[in-house]
Amino acid sequence: MAKKTLSPQTILAPLPSALVSCASRDGKANIITIAWMGVVNSDPPMISISIRPAPLSHALIKETGEFVANIPTADMVEVADACGMVSGREVQKFERFGLTPQKGTLEFAPYIVECPLNVECCVKQVINLGSHDLFLAEVVNLLVEEALLDERGRYDPGDLKLLGFSGMYYLAAEKMGPRMGFSRKK
Repeated sequence: MAKKTLSPQTILAPLPSALVSCASRDGKANIITIAWMGVVNSDPPMISISIRPAPLSHALIKETGEFVANIPTADMVEVADACGMVSGREVQKFERFGLTPQKGTLEFAPYIVECPLNVECCVKQVINLGSHDLFLAEVVNLLVEEALLDERGRYDPGDLKLLGFSGMYYLAAEKMGPRMGFSRKK
């Protein structure tokens, strides 16, 4: 079978898209759409996001050390795409796209009410990687719509219809089987 060399961002995906909300110290809120995000540690719980230095959100997150990774559903694909296509220096994205900022546990960064999953984070380290800066952040609060929890209070991403991205948008997180470790019980 013949093989071809591709860019890693086209094959290590689809990655979950996030509407990352942040704000300046004086309360000016912004949103950036990103797909380069992931869990990097379990104790303490940490995630990473990767952002080019040019967007306003990069400066706001560096200024306050806070952001919220808001996970949109597939039915929010147009809003997610639009938030990534306009500059927060020119457009107030919450107003333009009909999104509701809500104060959570962070001092500055609001979460987005319309997203069913909100991951409130405090930046612990910023690593310059070249084209992007990697923000390593501790998860300080995790909000999820109660309707997405089972009777034991566990979250099932298969019910969320996650929005994924790999150059194009995809429906992600289809459930494939039982919990981790099921294969060892056979």
